[in-house]
Amino acid sequence: MKLKPLSNRVLIEHRTEDETMTKSGIVLPDSVEKKEQMKGAVVAVGPGKFTETGARQPLSVKVGDVVLFTKPWSEDKKFEEDKKKFFLVDEDDILAVVTDN
Repeated sequence: MKLKPLSNRVLIEHRTEDETMTKSGIVLPDSVEKKEQMKGAVVAVGPGKFTETGARQPLSVKVGDVVLFTKPWSEDKKFEEDKKKFFLVDEDDILAVVTDN
């Protein structure tokens, strides 16, 4: 996929969580919405927004980062290619970068 996000937008490939059973042993069907947040890998980032002085403010995430982001409510921000789900979100919709430590 060849997309270059504009401004402060980030292209994220959705990573599914394979947990279909709760810790107490209840099996959740696919139709149950489990979380309002989603996890994914950053595939591309825009150049950043312009500040009031005219300088670009770079984004705080980079390609390869695994991030937790809010679920986009708009259908035009998500799409599929090769059975993979992608989301084009504003940097403000990213809640955290997931790290190992």
